Amino acid sequence: MRIIGGTARGKTLVAPEGLGTRPTSDRLREALFNILAPRVPDARVLDLFGGTGALSAEALSRGAAYAAVVDLAPQAARAIRKNCDLKGVSGRAEVFECDWRKAVGRLRGPFDIVFLDPPYRMTEVYAEAFLALAGTGLLAEDAVVVMEYAADARIPLPEEADVFDERKYGAARVKFVRVRQKGEVE
Repeated sequence: MRIIGGTARGKTLVAPEGLGTRPTSDRLREALFNILAPRVPDARVLDLFGGTGALSAEALSRGAAYAAVVDLAPQAARAIRKNCDLKGVSGRAEVFECDWRKAVGRLRGPFDIVFLDPPYRMTEVYAEAFLALAGTGLLAEDAVVVMEYAADARIPLPEEADVFDERKYGAARVKFVRVRQKGEVE
């Protein structure tokens, strides 16, 4: 696992030991950032289920201004800190070692890009987290929420979620979502 682009390109990333973290593959990260490229420079990024912090480190390497990374597991938080302490990236990340619900109350938004990539078995969390972020003003007006989940899973989303793009990459599926504006029709 490595940084794909930007100032820290080629740098190796660390992952917490054990099977509790499922890092986003290099191939998927590259595809995501090719899609998100125009949004990344100077963006404020939130990774609500950080794992390794690879998505945030990649965003920072590509010019994001700030990244808030949340993970409950101490070993994941340690890996995130290491991965966000790279040349050209260091000093622009903040790690919140707590449950995502607790973090929502502590975060300072708004965020332009949000990554929602919880453990795949937690399919109910996508809608809950989306509504919590939208309801607390943590999403910028044109924010994109990137949801990664198992390709064969169904994730229920609230009517406030407007899925404007969806892609499949091997065993993973990604939805690009924004907050539906009042009066918008599905």
